[in-house]
Amino acid sequence: MSIDSRGIHGIWLSRWTFIMAATGSAVGLGNLWKFPYVVGNNGGGAFVLIYFLCMLLVGVPVMMAEVVLGREGRNSPINSMSYVVKNSECCQAWQLIGWIGVLAGLLILSFYAVIAGWGLHYILEVFSGSTVGVDGESAALLFGDLTSDPAKLIVWQTIFLGMCLTVVSGGVKKGLGAAVEILMPLLFIMLIVMLIYAILEGNFIAACRFLFEFDIASLSWRAILEAMGLAFFTLSIGMGAIMAYGAYMPAGVSIGRTVLIISVFDSLVAIVAGLIIFSIVFSTSGIEPTAGPGLMFISLPVAFGSMPAGQVIGIIFFVLVVIAAWSSAISLLEPATAWLVEATGFTRFMASFLLIGFVWFLGLGSVFSFNLGRDFTLAGFTIFDGLDFMTSNILLPIGGLAISLFVGFVMNKDALLKQMVDLEGYLLTLKTPSSCKTLSLRVGWDWVLRYVAPTAIAAIFIMGIYDNMSY
Repeated sequence: MSIDSRGIHGIWLSRWTFIMAATGSAVGLGNLWKFPYVVGNNGGGAFVLIYFLCMLLVGVPVMMAEVVLGREGRNSPINSMSYVVKNSECCQAWQLIGWIGVLAGLLILSFYAVIAGWGLHYILEVFSGSTVGVDGESAALLFGDLTSDPAKLIVWQTIFLGMCLTVVSGGVKKGLGAAVEILMPLLFIMLIVMLIYAILEGNFIAACRFLFEFDIASLSWRAILEAMGLAFFTLSIGMGAIMAYGAYMPAGVSIGRTVLIISVFDSLVAIVAGLIIFSIVFSTSGIEPTAGPGLMFISLPVAFGSMPAGQVIGIIFFVLVVIAAWSSAISLLEPATAWLVEATGFTRFMASFLLIGFVWFLGLGSVFSFNLGRDFTLAGFTIFDGLDFMTSNILLPIGGLAISLFVGFVMNKDALLKQMVDLEGYLLTLKTPSSCKTLSLRVGWDWVLRYVAPTAIAAIFIMGIYDNMSY
């Protein structure tokens, strides 16, 4: 089977389109509140340093491996893995990597769309002026009114999923490519505008201290494991999105350099978001900087309601939240859509529409977890919490572990070396014969995939299971 006959979905218009798409997949709601919150609780600058090291030693190599699988297979994750496994003449069970990624993406999207709907609702709330002058109690009541109303949550969930449908049904060039080429520059522009506002009107010095003070005493082994997990999951590894996007990556484009750029963009967004949020938080009395999800939907509306031009900035912030969620959500839907098109011959619109319907129905469980079904639990989890736990703590680590082992030990070496020619720049860029360069890459990249990454991912997996069992 030739690459041309396999690649039925098209190719990104350029390397930068792929970078924007993959960055959009990586940049999501977690960058806007989880990263700053985790950094603040785990030693500030010391944690950031460990996070960057883990990003380079674990996240980036495994992301490269996933891109390699996608570009070699030139299809949906399911069919890409089928092709690569067949070409590698190995156990057919390795094909489950593709299925795990597609399933994880759909499950994540089912509850992710509910949370993204909150962002849509808050754009309207801030625009209407209902957050102007609110105190903490009033903001909490406003948030409670939203989550306790299933009809309202379903409306916003439906609107957000409709937004995803319009992009994914358009295909690689006219849908996904066109969307990310608009959304990601817009996201960066909004970040810059908000950063300038935070410097001028917020407590920027306090935010820098909170995020970057080097408190080595606060850095425990558990914090190091948390940094590994954050670095791994922030790049969208193991959920099929990067493999699907890699399948549309132009031949001849350096995978190593491209993935490094994506990781830098992703980290910068997280850091800038932290500086923005905490500059605003520390300029407003009575707000707890470690409030987690409540920081975004309760504390920040209070801050926006009391700051100069706060209403305008509040609208920009929640539009930013929705853009980040939207760019991630379309990457979660794409792997399953691509497979359904390949398997059935459906148009992309029909395939996307059917999958959106499934995700919407599954998402009702998450909607009701905040109101009518909040008392329904299984093994101590609501449906929302259960889906979050199953994907973040089970499916994604297993998928990432399997990717690193398969590419490190099992994948056809000729196919791997063909893709590894593009990895110059990740470890060494040497003016040496190609055989020496290939050897240097083999010694470094394969060693990380075979030993470092699996060990780190296994530690993350065990820590996640243990924490939840202890709880």
